[in-house]
Amino acid sequence: MSLLAQIAIFLASAVIAIPIFRRFKLGSVLGYLTAGIIIGPASLGLISSVDTTVNIAQFGIVLLMFVIGLELQPSRLWVLRRSILGLGTAQVAVTTVFLSSAAYFIFQQTWQSALIIGFGLSMSSTALALQLLAERGQLNSQFGRSAFSILLFQDVSVLPALALLPLLGVASAKSAGPGGWLVIKFLAVLVAVIIGGRYVLRPMLRIIAATRVAEAFTAAGLLIVLGTALLVSQVGLSLSLGAFLAGVLLADSEFRHELEADIEPFKGLLLGLFFISVGMSANLSLVRDKPFFIIGLTVSFMVLKIGILWAIGRLSGLSPAASRGLAISLPSGGEFAFVLFGLAAAIGIVDREIAELLVLVVTASMILSPMLLALFDVTFKANESDGRPFDKPVELYPKVIIAGFGRFGQIVGRILLAKKIAFTALEANQTQVDFFAAVRQPGLLWRRIAVGIAARGPCRKRRDFRAGHR
Repeated sequence: MSLLAQIAIFLASAVIAIPIFRRFKLGSVLGYLTAGIIIGPASLGLISSVDTTVNIAQFGIVLLMFVIGLELQPSRLWVLRRSILGLGTAQVAVTTVFLSSAAYFIFQQTWQSALIIGFGLSMSSTALALQLLAERGQLNSQFGRSAFSILLFQDVSVLPALALLPLLGVASAKSAGPGGWLVIKFLAVLVAVIIGGRYVLRPMLRIIAATRVAEAFTAAGLLIVLGTALLVSQVGLSLSLGAFLAGVLLADSEFRHELEADIEPFKGLLLGLFFISVGMSANLSLVRDKPFFIIGLTVSFMVLKIGILWAIGRLSGLSPAASRGLAISLPSGGEFAFVLFGLAAAIGIVDREIAELLVLVVTASMILSPMLLALFDVTFKANESDGRPFDKPVELYPKVIIAGFGRFGQIVGRILLAKKIAFTALEANQTQVDFFAAVRQPGLLWRRIAVGIAARGPCRKRRDFRAGHR
């Protein structure tokens, strides 16, 4: 079959499956997985070359990690630090300990394999959970904000997991020497990426943005993602880790929103292809051979996760209703489990058959999760409270956007700052952006820019700004 025919099949399966699953509020992730199962070799056999598809689809995870890195602004993490570090750390740590112990003592796995299994199953599907909560209008509820904090911590915790995978592979092979060299190489590459992101990537983006050629900027964004990922992979670490680092380095840059907007279409398509490839590679013979075993593992896994989340919610001071909502919001496995188990199987930490079994368990939990949440909505009042007022949400983003920060935009910004109203200014002229970035001193706010504008009018030179500021 030609490549164009395979692409047509992928697109057709996505176009048919996604609207159906979204119509029943089951999430697009499940639609991609189901489409992959149907067109895969285990069902209709429309696509037989699974390995080629998986290799291409890995770039979807790479782009996903880059976008997650872009979202991890230090200011955002600082505002949610208590929920993230408290609820998130407790959930991941407790769930990992319980599931790793079960894998080690009950299923006789090595400690490396048990650790990866426990950590991978502690993850929840960010895409699925946030989508379901948003559809029900529960993101701003007490348990919705707690669930978001836990998901954010899980996204961050994937970074050390990706870094430790090769080290665990070395440990499982009982070769300490290469592991030491790997740590040294990782630190060297990390320093190189940080320095390069500060002194190479941002100046390069400024030069390209000055040309005002949209295609060139999009190509530069993709080059940054893939280039950083390939650089990190040269020391034996994963491509996803490199992309994540690149995103974090650019999270506070003036190009964050444009990069995210340019990468988003590629990320969506390739991530959908990744989930389709996971469905295509699902070992359905295990389902036929061990249906009750898989069902038992899935139910036990979800019940354990619900119990842990409920206990953590109560211990953290959430109301009984909010604790139930938190527990029922994140009972499933997540898409990162597919990545971790696949990489662990490729390295040799987890047995291939065990990895396939765990993928089926995670997939089944993701299928049951929307149904469980719908049942919860019918049985309980999802937004009920015990009389305690909800925590006041913190405004993380301004509500005013100034499109164009020229003469008129500066006047509007000065008025807003006088009224202590935060805003975001969008400016296509890279020279103008560089000017305001240059005159901004560490720790100073946009108020100083307003002072300069008020005294001298729109500033064209640095000395004019400084004179006006005085």
